[in-house]
Amino acid sequence: MRIEQLQYLAEVARLGSFSRAAEKLHITQPALSESVRGLERELGVHLLERGRHGARVSHPGQHLLPHVLAVLDSVDRLRQAAGEENRHTRLIRVGTVTTAMAPLLTPAIRRFRELHPATQVEVIGAQQDQIHLALLEGSFDLGLVNYLDGDDKPPNLDTTTLLRGHPVVCMRADSALARRDAVRISDLSSEPLIVMRSGYMMHRYIHRLLRDCLPPFSYSADGAEMGKLMVAEGLGLTVLPDFSVVGDTLEQRGVITWRPIIGDKTRVHLDLQRTGSRPPTRAVTDLHRTFVEVARTYASSGASPGRGSAASPEADVSAPPGT
Repeated sequence: MRIEQLQYLAEVARLGSFSRAAEKLHITQPALSESVRGLERELGVHLLERGRHGARVSHPGQHLLPHVLAVLDSVDRLRQAAGEENRHTRLIRVGTVTTAMAPLLTPAIRRFRELHPATQVEVIGAQQDQIHLALLEGSFDLGLVNYLDGDDKPPNLDTTTLLRGHPVVCMRADSALARRDAVRISDLSSEPLIVMRSGYMMHRYIHRLLRDCLPPFSYSADGAEMGKLMVAEGLGLTVLPDFSVVGDTLEQRGVITWRPIIGDKTRVHLDLQRTGSRPPTRAVTDLHRTFVEVARTYASSGASPGRGSAASPEADVSAPPGT
């Protein structure tokens, strides 16, 4: 039995609908339904009655639901007590889609360690949906995720946009395309294409850009850092947010470079998220503020834009209340 199973059951019971509960919890309806069924199998009790017009608590479930709510209330009080008891957190977990590691994540952690030398920061690479779920469950303290303009953001997470940029083509510095100031969409078929795997925002973007017509030969990479390494090894091109490439160690050493995409005005956000349901510890608040400060410094420094006409990444670091 897991805490999230009890949370899912309580949300379905409150809303009377699996679809509305799944939307509220930001998970798929099949995943929600299977989780509740797993809880029913474990308890040996039919908790919900499912019908065309929604879901309602069964007769046995009515007797058990108060106990479920009591457990969830106890968990919340335990977390609050632990937060008060452990104001100087010894471990902070940051989930990240591995964008802007060099220009943002690494300097932020280095600066944070000067403030909290005894606090460990565990950086965990994950996809956006996994980061959202871990933040809501409390297993991640902060999350770094990407969005495209117009994407919906979870209402139950506090979101601070750190950087705004544009997708660019990342290539080896000795690529023939590097002799141009910008790249056409059709040029993406000139070399093998390294595509982020399903679940990453840039996977969705590249399929939309190419209208699902990928080049005959392409690779799949698990995150931006792996994509850049594959480019550096001469395996092909990839498409990433400009703030993921500008200032990267491989770019500074002249191994990789980037060019804007002609005619594409898409904007990408790098956002910092945390749950608003629990008060953050002082260490988490300090790391959040450090990310904001480093992002502002990076964007205002005119970080080496390389050859090409794309603008440098822009900052948008209005932090939510309580930062």
